[in-house]
Amino acid sequence: MTPADLSQTVLHAVRRAVDEDALRAPVPARVRVERTRPGGSGDYACAVALQLAGPAALPALEVARILRERVAAEPGVGRVEITGPGFLSFTLDAPAAADRTVLAAVREQGLAYGHGDALRDEIHQFHHAREVRAAVTAQTVRRLLTAQGARVRTSCAEPPDPDWARLGVTVDAHGTPPVPLTGIRPVPAGATAGELLERLGPDAARWGLLRAAGHDRAALGPELLVQGEANPLFRVRYAHARARALTRGAAALGFTAEPAPYGASPAEPAPYGASPTEPVGYAANTEPVAYAAKTEPAAYAANTEPAATTACDAAARPLLDLIADHPGVLLAGARHRAPDRVARQLEAVAHAFFDFHDSCPPLPAGDEKPSAAHRARLAVAEAAGTVLAGGLSLLGIRAPEHL
Repeated sequence: MTPADLSQTVLHAVRRAVDEDALRAPVPARVRVERTRPGGSGDYACAVALQLAGPAALPALEVARILRERVAAEPGVGRVEITGPGFLSFTLDAPAAADRTVLAAVREQGLAYGHGDALRDEIHQFHHAREVRAAVTAQTVRRLLTAQGARVRTSCAEPPDPDWARLGVTVDAHGTPPVPLTGIRPVPAGATAGELLERLGPDAARWGLLRAAGHDRAALGPELLVQGEANPLFRVRYAHARARALTRGAAALGFTAEPAPYGASPAEPAPYGASPTEPVGYAANTEPVAYAAKTEPAAYAANTEPAATTACDAAARPLLDLIADHPGVLLAGARHRAPDRVARQLEAVAHAFFDFHDSCPPLPAGDEKPSAAHRARLAVAEAAGTVLAGGLSLLGIRAPEHL
């Protein structure tokens, strides 16, 4: 649920209360919600009950109670509290149980997330020419199959190029096999391993050799070295580095990822001395009347900050879906001997990560306190970083912590 969704939910509750004659007041054109201030309760809050108290000829606390019972049952709202003289404080629901299960699996399995034993009964023997793209592809297919439990051997038609070792390629045997074996025959690279290493280095060379489908020509130009978002390899690695930076930033602010219900309090001290589950009003150690004086409707609107979104927002959905789909992509890549599928998956994860990161900042800004929403967003970001690192590892490409 986004702040805009929450605003509409509260506005709908006001309309329902008016329609049911529980509240006799004009329905406002819109309801403003803002991030809970440091020391406050919940994720978001609004002063609509204070605004409606006068026209309704009711105490603000009574208006707040009327609205609370109508908002609390809405999907996406975990808890609604009344604080101070009549502020409504909202704690949003956590990601769906399925999302939490996926995030927990990523955290538990780490770089092995998506590995399995679906192919444990399979034995494969691959044979390829003395050509660098065939060698790198065969070695990567071997990695993918082994990660799914299969047993794999590779052989080369001739003694391997010594430079292949610098690309992480080994073979089990060379020469003509006594029986026909499964051939790995991508479109040749048109360059030797030594030439590619000199021009591109091992990581960019491997990405260039693996990114295109085997029946397409590999793109092995200088664009693989560009440090910009137009270069998919850079974007994937930068997304991973950014995810790791978020973890370091969160640690510096005193909180960690937690794919738990937004109302839950992690087993760590509440940041900035606040108690996230205690209904203490908007600000710690602040008398309700004094705080209300600072939050009259005009000042309330003037001081509104751009509302951050939560891990349940639309921007998170594509990333969560890609993370959940990752094991299936790895299995399909192994079964079809198609490392390019994994490369494209990583590109999609990186793209979705940046969309999510920009729409749902995992770190608080300014004097904003780290909340359950931030912990949930950080869990999503960390899972994305783990998926990217694990996928790059299967492709034989390093995932640096810093870029």
